[in-house]
Amino acid sequence: MTNDNDNDNDQSRVRLNMSEFWSAHLGLTLITISLAILIFVITPLREAGLPGRVFFDLIVVILMIFGAFAVNQSRMAKAFTIAIVLVAATVLGIGRVHPALFLHVLGSALSTVTLLLYVRIVLLVMFRKGPITWNRIQGGLCAYLLIGMAWASAFEFLEQLHPGSFNFATAPADLDQLTSKLTYFSFATLTTVGSTITPLDPFARSLTIAEAVVGQLFPATLIGALVAMAMQSRAKP
Repeated sequence: MTNDNDNDNDQSRVRLNMSEFWSAHLGLTLITISLAILIFVITPLREAGLPGRVFFDLIVVILMIFGAFAVNQSRMAKAFTIAIVLVAATVLGIGRVHPALFLHVLGSALSTVTLLLYVRIVLLVMFRKGPITWNRIQGGLCAYLLIGMAWASAFEFLEQLHPGSFNFATAPADLDQLTSKLTYFSFATLTTVGSTITPLDPFARSLTIAEAVVGQLFPATLIGALVAMAMQSRAKP
């Protein structure tokens, strides 16, 4: 009986520490920095054949598992999120060691689901009760980057499933080049900048249009929600 109580107390302390870690927004800061380095530095370098992505992928996975424990959601939702994260990491790792089309396609699909779950976790942390600070803006930036990565994984899944879904100025020679090019295309679409990559497949075009719409609506909706929260907090006596 005493051992059970001690175990419950230990688990409560772990959950409390994780909650404090995320509620202090240190988790959002670390994951935003990791994502920025991964997207703007590591991914382009991987196209040139330089290593380094695995380390930042691991950091993101660990931080989001902590986030899954910290956010207020059911045990089933937490277990599902953690299971998807671990399965996706395992499949991607095996695909690196033993390259196979099936593993790459499955890894891209699982990455898309995982990144969208990450967006949910970040938004849950971001919209917790409390004052409107820079950290909430940082959470919005983090979610925006995750959305761009999720769409890049979806594009990668489609291109691997149906080769020729996208027209590249220079065809990617391997998986790293494909990931780099489609990450560039995803953020170019999200920000409506445009790129030299052209979607040819109907599903690729639909995904591209959807991302462009989300890229315009998400910042506006986010700003509106933050303004509403700020007005509500000021209206309280």
